[in-house]
Amino acid sequence: MADTADISRREAWVIAARPHVKPAGAAPVIVGTGLAVHQGVFAALPAIAALLGALLIQTGTDFANDYFDYAKGVDSDESAGYVRVSQSGLIPARRVFGAAVLCYGLAFLLGIYLVSIGGLPIVVVGLASIASGFAYSGGPYPIASHGLGDIFAFLFFGVIAVTGTYYVQASAVLLETIPVTVHPETLPLAAIVASLSMGGLITNILVVNNIRDIEDDRAAGKHTLAVHLGYRFSRVEYVLLTALAYAVPLWFFFRGAGVVVLLPVLSLPLAISATRQLYAGRDTETLNPALERTGKLVAAFGVLFGVGLAL
Repeated sequence: MADTADISRREAWVIAARPHVKPAGAAPVIVGTGLAVHQGVFAALPAIAALLGALLIQTGTDFANDYFDYAKGVDSDESAGYVRVSQSGLIPARRVFGAAVLCYGLAFLLGIYLVSIGGLPIVVVGLASIASGFAYSGGPYPIASHGLGDIFAFLFFGVIAVTGTYYVQASAVLLETIPVTVHPETLPLAAIVASLSMGGLITNILVVNNIRDIEDDRAAGKHTLAVHLGYRFSRVEYVLLTALAYAVPLWFFFRGAGVVVLLPVLSLPLAISATRQLYAGRDTETLNPALERTGKLVAAFGVLFGVGLAL
């Protein structure tokens, strides 16, 4: 772990918020909004609320993960990767937990506005997202410790983030009453397919993170999917999820969306670079750059795909 002697309290909070993976919160909203523009159901305020809510839930989950990994003894001074602020003592653990609760609380307040548009489905999705964020590393059956973290990331930060963004905008534009069920016009097949691209790439952020932490997690009894699969097959998972992401724009193209929907192909060199970096070694110095490049890939792909869908 990096030296923490010269890190200020403000810098520690920035580290805890993990800005290098924030594209994972914004990119799905961009994709969902791009599709909403394409379908003629764009609504600015629901889109902005969805973006802020996604970022708050992601940040709350990062804080909660930092706290619970410290509380359960998963992190140590020898842990690989970025600084863990609770374990290192940069920020008291109780304050990190309090920050997680604050983020989830603010997301809940935003959710009240979104519920006024999207109705009962948003209630279910919102509460499930917050509960899963806490359960990712905490609770009696931590999601991450039982090999389920990748599924959690794919569903909540990929599929639900994209489809939820589209759904609240379509509900605001198309429906006159608050819905109690999902209607086909507010959640078409195109939204579900588009979400698969973000699900794949965002899960890859977690894949790289868990590959880097395999030895530490195994020693601490944290059985992530990477611990179960090992280095080789975890990297295969990364490649397959990347391939899934790039297959999605092709689906739209062959369905008549136009060549502009293939804009994400411009991010392919970054995908190749990230993959090569992932295969270059097992040490932190190799895998941290792979993690950063994967985060940049999520941002680049999300923006290009969102613009391609909108155009």
